[in-house]
Amino acid sequence: MSSLDFKKIISHAKEYGFIFQSSEVYDGLSAVYDYGQNGVLLKNNIKEYWWKFMLQFNENIVGLDSAIFSHPTTWKASGHVDAFNDPLIDNKDSKKRYRADELIEDFIEKVEKKLQKEIEKNFKRFRDDFDKKLFLSTNEKAKKYKLQITDLKSKLKQALNKDDLNQLKKIIIENNILCPISGSNNWTDIKQFNLMFNTKVGASAQSASELFLRPETAQGIFLNYMNVQKSGRLKIPFGIAQIGKAFRNEIIARQFIFRMREFEQMEMQFFIKPGTQKKWYKYWKESRMKWHLSLGIDKTNYRYHNHEKLAHYADAACDIEFNFPFGFKELEGIHSRTDFDLSNHEKFSSKQIKYFDPHDNIKYTPYVVETSIGLDRMFLAIFSNSLRSESLSDGSTRIVLKIPTILAPNQCAILPLIKKDGLPELAKQIKKKLKLKYKLVYDDKDAIGRRYRRQDALGTPFCVTLDHQTLEDKTVTVRERDSMTQKRLKIDELDKFLYQSFDISNWLK
Repeated sequence: MSSLDFKKIISHAKEYGFIFQSSEVYDGLSAVYDYGQNGVLLKNNIKEYWWKFMLQFNENIVGLDSAIFSHPTTWKASGHVDAFNDPLIDNKDSKKRYRADELIEDFIEKVEKKLQKEIEKNFKRFRDDFDKKLFLSTNEKAKKYKLQITDLKSKLKQALNKDDLNQLKKIIIENNILCPISGSNNWTDIKQFNLMFNTKVGASAQSASELFLRPETAQGIFLNYMNVQKSGRLKIPFGIAQIGKAFRNEIIARQFIFRMREFEQMEMQFFIKPGTQKKWYKYWKESRMKWHLSLGIDKTNYRYHNHEKLAHYADAACDIEFNFPFGFKELEGIHSRTDFDLSNHEKFSSKQIKYFDPHDNIKYTPYVVETSIGLDRMFLAIFSNSLRSESLSDGSTRIVLKIPTILAPNQCAILPLIKKDGLPELAKQIKKKLKLKYKLVYDDKDAIGRRYRRQDALGTPFCVTLDHQTLEDKTVTVRERDSMTQKRLKIDELDKFLYQSFDISNWLK
């Protein structure tokens, strides 16, 4: 079994109706994508899995759907007008633009891989006698790589915290960090670019006022915090969850749907008493990692990454990173946002939005711990990790999309072995009986082996085949996607079998 390269993953996504380039008939729109007939099903299943976890497995979290447009002062208060920037650098030879901090982080990761390679090489040599701690302190190559990693991380952190663009470029030049396209270090100076989209709203161009497309969904939660708290009679601690579109003028949007100009966020703001943020920050770090691991994906694909530079609103922040086909990158962020947002909205609006604590009989501005996951990135993580090429015992190969069963676009395929003798009619009866409970597909085209391969490539967990024995004893063959094992079940047992397979309580525990 082997993973497929990134180009084949992208090709498969299009061929099987998961993702299309937006406006493809006009040669496409850069960094904007449409979800096809199977992609939208997978995307909605991811949403539902996250939503049910937040609202049904946590008694103190409620939902919200705020507008994309907010009063323009919102973004001044939140700090986005003044501080929502990326340090970008151009390579003069390739004419490509990069985030300077990501170039350095990628270089650090390369050095870390070199160090790990040395560790593995010496482990193979000495096996049980290998002392990792001693090796790192005595081996010259290992010492060199370790010192280089520490030095680079320290310099990067210092430069980012001081917004020292000259120092960032100096790190790139001194370490001979090259453009991945041209292979040269012929770089421009680094400049800050604001990532917000602005638009105009009004009856005429002269009277129109400027608005921003929201760069994050969080502010809609903060603006409605008091409305939700009072109308729901909620007591701290409580959370507000939201799934919604956000927009960023990503100048270097690449890597398929990993970074887009229009994307969706699954976000939760958890309101807490000041002074308890460390406890809740740790809680949500662990809780969110458990949610990811509940899907059955190998835990080696996940890691925590603490931020070298904190956002203007945070006193602690880390990412849950996923091992994408292009390396470990951010999948979800957990931030301790302090009271920055609520305090600023109170200041800029001149309206009091403090919480009255009936237990302590005091008023205070709540602190906030945020969990924010990119829905499109989650889609890519699931899709890329699931797509496999397998060699079979008969010498053939199959392409299979091993999507976690709970997220599968189609849950079961109903397949009559042949298109006669009443098998299609009975197959359609079974589908009609179960279609309101499960997402089913009916397929009677081609030989049964080809149909199995087609459903494997679509990620369908189960195929139910009707044959002449079905007419005799009312049993069907159920084929499991991942193992390809088959068993006979009575038609009347199908509902129970599928329910057990797709019951979310068997996944979220």
